[in-house]
Amino acid sequence: MAKEADKSNSGSNQGGPKPGGGKPSGGKDGAGRRPGQGSKKSGPAKVTEGAEAEAASGPKVPPRLRVMFDEQIRAKVAEKFGETNPMAHPRLQKIVLNVNMGRHLEGTKIPPHVKAAVLDTLVTVTGQKPVVVKAKKSVSNFKLREGFESAAVVTIRRERMWHFLDRLINLATPRIKDFRGLPTEAFDRQGNYAMGITEQGVFPEINMAEAQFTHGMNINFIFSNSNKERSRFVLEQLGMPFKKPETK
Repeated sequence: MAKEADKSNSGSNQGGPKPGGGKPSGGKDGAGRRPGQGSKKSGPAKVTEGAEAEAASGPKVPPRLRVMFDEQIRAKVAEKFGETNPMAHPRLQKIVLNVNMGRHLEGTKIPPHVKAAVLDTLVTVTGQKPVVVKAKKSVSNFKLREGFESAAVVTIRRERMWHFLDRLINLATPRIKDFRGLPTEAFDRQGNYAMGITEQGVFPEINMAEAQFTHGMNINFIFSNSNKERSRFVLEQLGMPFKKPETK
């Protein structure tokens, strides 16, 4: 009888608290949670950094020239060229900026200050990191050697492209010295347009007091579904300051 009583007492104490304030042998506390498992609390949802920045700066505004192209210029293109299909209208796909550094070669490498200045200019103007291109073949007249770094290239699309074009038309070109308009003969058969500037200081973002040397750049506008006449019409409607024909 005494043994049966001892067994019943030990069985009734298996699920109870152990001496010294321990937890039940089942591994769960009084609320049914395992050790280390916190309680679920309903709190406010976490706000990402992008959402905080957008809330602080206000709603995102689309590029001004893109809105102008979609709402006004498309209709003018359809009226002028008789193109009713909107998918066949000319489109500005991308803008490519290229800065030649091959003439600054010293032996097999470009001087660090030249390379750093060119890359910093392109990053400041476009907001993107450029790519350093190596020469594919040797050209002695241009001091090019195969495999050596020769240029820095950056390609911008979508919103950055439209913002850059807006700054180029309204801020940069009026600052060109003795500016009398951009040439109208620099179109190819596909309607792509090429222009060049001789000094990076025409962009207001560049502080020439801190520039180590002066360099220019080539700017190419790549179109699709276009030709010379259509691309020129679109750029003129966007405000590109082409050279006007002289009247006698």
